[in-house]
Amino acid sequence: MSKLPDFEALAMVAKVAEERSYAGAARALGVSVATVSRAVTRLEERLGGRVFNRSSRRLALTDLGRGLAERATRVLWEAEAAESAARELANRPRGTVRLAVPMSFGLRWVAPLLPEFFRAYPEIAVDLHLSDASVDLIGEGFDAALRIAVLEDSSLVARRLCPMTRQIVAAPGYLARYGRPQHPGDLVAHHCLGYAYRARGEAWRFTGPDGAAQAVTPSGPLRVTNVDALLPTLLAGMGIAELPEFIAAGHLAAGRLEALLTDWQLAPGGLYFVTPTARNRPAKVEALADFLAERLSRPGWREGGSQSAMA
Repeated sequence: MSKLPDFEALAMVAKVAEERSYAGAARALGVSVATVSRAVTRLEERLGGRVFNRSSRRLALTDLGRGLAERATRVLWEAEAAESAARELANRPRGTVRLAVPMSFGLRWVAPLLPEFFRAYPEIAVDLHLSDASVDLIGEGFDAALRIAVLEDSSLVARRLCPMTRQIVAAPGYLARYGRPQHPGDLVAHHCLGYAYRARGEAWRFTGPDGAAQAVTPSGPLRVTNVDALLPTLLAGMGIAELPEFIAAGHLAAGRLEALLTDWQLAPGGLYFVTPTARNRPAKVEALADFLAERLSRPGWREGGSQSAMA
């Protein structure tokens, strides 16, 4: 016998006692009369005594049943109250959202949006985890993450907020000293700066105008775990790097960097709002997802937004 109480049967006993009939309890609970009867019989067998005296015309509680029904009714009320409170909480945007975001993107484009979000949703708090390492949402207990990637198949649910391209760039000083690569294969002879957390491995994978594929593994004096750490060496004219457009845009517009190999494309990616599941997602997570989708669907870094100056 299970050590857990038979909560379903207790609820049905409470309803039968309230309705004074199996049929009435079945209607109230939205189940069949047979289901109610089986549950009551199961509980009687478990307790070793009858809960109801039944005849063709009358249903009455036994002495055992009267005490049991009173307590079962309190249990049912408490369970209904707990469920109602939980449902209200789930449907109202409140509580803490644990959100994982790549560090550079989070500092530039998520953190500046939070004051507006908190004004709109004063009952929501955000636990913002900034790291370029990809977190295990389920294993580490995160509600959601923003990911910049060519997203591969997974058990997670991803909402695409906007496209996100990457560019191969170098400072004018580097190009003046070492020359401009004309083909991805030329990069083998250059000082290429590396990023440890590339979602698709170390290699830079290009597709040419004729559809030809070319992969190059960067090799050079620096490899980092945060893209911003590339910038001092890159801007000093000491290497070539792959940058996401939200970082590259401001430097390209100011002439501090130049785009290379523009006839070749890197795999197109995007900015995604990722959650463990789309079913029964709390209102607090839906509120944050909708807010970020609205603010980031037209990327400010493409429009010369104020944060691009930080890039």
